[in-house]
Amino acid sequence: MSEALQFWRIDAPGQTLVLSSDGGIPGALYWGPALHPQTDLAALSHACEQEVTGGMIDRLPPLSLCPEASRSFEGQPGLVAYRDGKPLYPRFRLEVTDGTEFTCRDNDLGLSLTFLFEVVGQTISAKATLESDAEITLHHLAAPVLPGPQMGQEIVDFSGRWIGEFQVERAPWRAGIHKREARTGRSGHEHPPQAYFPEAGASNTQGTVFAMHYGWSGGHVMLAEELPSGRRQIQWGHACGTRAAGTRFDTAPLYLAVSQSGFNGCATAFQRLLRDHVVTWPKPETPRPVHYNCWEAVYFDHDMAVLSEIAEQAAALGAERFVLDDGWFGRRDDDTSSLGDWEIDRRKWPDGLTPLINHVERLGMTFGLWVEPEMVNLDSDLARAHPDWILGPQDQIEGRQQRVLDLSSPEVRDHLFRKLSALLQDNRIDYLKWDHNRLLPIADAAQTEGIYALLRDLRRAFPNVEIESCASGGGRIDAGILSLTQRVWLSDSNDALERLRIQHDAALLLPMSVTGSHVGPRVCHTSGRTIDIRMRAWIAAQRHMGFEMDPRELTDEEAEVLKRVASWWKDNRHWRMQADILRLDSADASVIAEQQLAMDGNRFVVFAGKARSAHQIMPRPLRLTGLDPEALYRIDLVNRDELHHLSRGNTAFKDGPLVLSGQILMQQGLTLPWQFPETVWVIEGERQ
Repeated sequence: MSEALQFWRIDAPGQTLVLSSDGGIPGALYWGPALHPQTDLAALSHACEQEVTGGMIDRLPPLSLCPEASRSFEGQPGLVAYRDGKPLYPRFRLEVTDGTEFTCRDNDLGLSLTFLFEVVGQTISAKATLESDAEITLHHLAAPVLPGPQMGQEIVDFSGRWIGEFQVERAPWRAGIHKREARTGRSGHEHPPQAYFPEAGASNTQGTVFAMHYGWSGGHVMLAEELPSGRRQIQWGHACGTRAAGTRFDTAPLYLAVSQSGFNGCATAFQRLLRDHVVTWPKPETPRPVHYNCWEAVYFDHDMAVLSEIAEQAAALGAERFVLDDGWFGRRDDDTSSLGDWEIDRRKWPDGLTPLINHVERLGMTFGLWVEPEMVNLDSDLARAHPDWILGPQDQIEGRQQRVLDLSSPEVRDHLFRKLSALLQDNRIDYLKWDHNRLLPIADAAQTEGIYALLRDLRRAFPNVEIESCASGGGRIDAGILSLTQRVWLSDSNDALERLRIQHDAALLLPMSVTGSHVGPRVCHTSGRTIDIRMRAWIAAQRHMGFEMDPRELTDEEAEVLKRVASWWKDNRHWRMQADILRLDSADASVIAEQQLAMDGNRFVVFAGKARSAHQIMPRPLRLTGLDPEALYRIDLVNRDELHHLSRGNTAFKDGPLVLSGQILMQQGLTLPWQFPETVWVIEGERQ
């Protein structure tokens, strides 16, 4: 016989989670927009009771935080485990709770299952831990399972590829399982660990939306299942079968967000989560510096005289950090050798890196260095000395001519820590670009725990060194890796047109302050496309700005454009690094636009990029969002000098700034000047 129901509620800004239990594992009675503080939870429970009819068992099994197969649950159970080769079918009872931590126990099987909830900013963090009295083999453990929205019609998640990250995918809710699983050993271009669940009619700026992000870097599974009863469940966990047998297993935190202001409400909750609560800034009082990275200028061809000249020109353009990329170590003349040999190449650098660092610092820049510590080439001293340190079979297919070191081994981690520590102790380095260019040959959660451990050790030893997570561009971006790093390289594509779209969609997770974006060469090295310097500069200025080209190729006019945009970026970074990125709903499908709104709401900047030719001749108005409808805002076109002579009308902004109400800006919108494709308008606004 069921026990009397118990209720608990967890409130975060904008959302409420209500849990209930009749003595077993609690389940989510309600997850949605914030409830009134005096809501009668017993009445809510009664209102949510399910009907019983023909064609089903006599009572619906509970959709708990970990649905149990032993209770006739008809869908994917939240726990799949084996002991001595036999499947386990636990029946947990709730033993103890303080309202945010719930411990359940199956004494017969010697299993304990604990759920932990925490309010982090505007999100709720939910985590599960399984402990066993005897060793078990775990196939699947879900983070706390929540119901999918009954009013939702779509599942919005992400796919991607190298130089094509964060592609939005839409699938309908329908009977059965919608599954995403990343089994490449990193969070992945292919299946970033994030999904949105909008109710019907939701857009960027309006409607009810639910969202989840699984903060784990080593491969995950997401299941969104609609059961025959019509109930829906959403499960997240580590990629199935990636953990060794043991007695304790933790999920990563699952971050929950709910919005009644469209996708933007969840997006800004995640942006603030990462910026304000997950990332630990080495020097929070120091402004984010404009980068220069030499990769697409020289590749592996390192020469002190050439790089010194490039550094001088980069500093003149406004760079504040100079990053020496791949090619400085071992005998690294291409990507076939020397990964693992983290010693300075004395052929290229006979006096070490100190002369270049001294030169860079005299120019007013700090110095950064590229590394890829998790990887090894077979043609390396390390691989020849320690073939046993390499992860996976001997006859594995290589990726980028390289293999992966087994970071689950303390011996390997200790070796890498010593090598990296020596570099950081012997050289004035304030930034590491930490790359990861190879998929794992086998999915292994211990590898991710190992890299987390190594990064934690380095952060403790060198707390002022900033680390960027790069994995063939955006292959490892999640809250787990960002708890140990401060920047992500969003994509190896410096094509401004592709970046416009990638940055727009990645803003559903990433704040500006962690998202690197660089001005690439005139002819893009990954697309072959030639894009005007103005477009390239302003797209880089949308995020953490940098340059990544040979500045010696620039004409005087191009150099002046870069100086001007970099100067504008520096003048505005003090507020933009804390701004929300709001994606705008554009009635013109050729326009990809966003509004960056200051924390106090008193100023904003709009980037409206024209990705292709429009269907209609004249631009359609662009509605803004998040403003005070009663307030007046002075708005002005930052890049008025880019007006084209074919724009012949009297469009707003041509003669100077305008003052309009927030109501007009949000209801009527801005009518922007006509312009060719592959251009971007930049509009500043300030409350009067």
